[in-house]
Amino acid sequence: MSKFIIQVNGSVYGSTASFRALAFCQSALANGHQIINVFFYQDGVTNSNALTCPASDEIDMHSNWQSLSLKHTIPLTNCVSAALRRGVLSQQDATENGKPQWNSSDAFTMGGLGELVVGIEQADRLISF
Repeated sequence: MSKFIIQVNGSVYGSTASFRALAFCQSALANGHQIINVFFYQDGVTNSNALTCPASDEIDMHSNWQSLSLKHTIPLTNCVSAALRRGVLSQQDATENGKPQWNSSDAFTMGGLGELVVGIEQADRLISF
């Protein structure tokens, strides 16, 4: 059994990175491996935006990440700097920055690159999408 940390750099739309990362996680888990964290970086932080409304014939990546996290107790971590630059805010970030609203789901926590480094140290492999 291997332990993986997953880094998602691609956005929900305009890239297949998120879809491929989710499929990898599902396959790895089905084969007895462990995902210790999914770290969303660069445009990948858009996966945590609770306000996306995909068409009925599109995959709802936001909901799929939340479901994966809930079912397998996998932390979903946004790079806070990348998220703030892209207008993805947690409730705490909105308050700290004087914004009236937030759009990041509670399933996603904000963290820094230090959390990615700690995860890399704990994992057997970093897989980046």
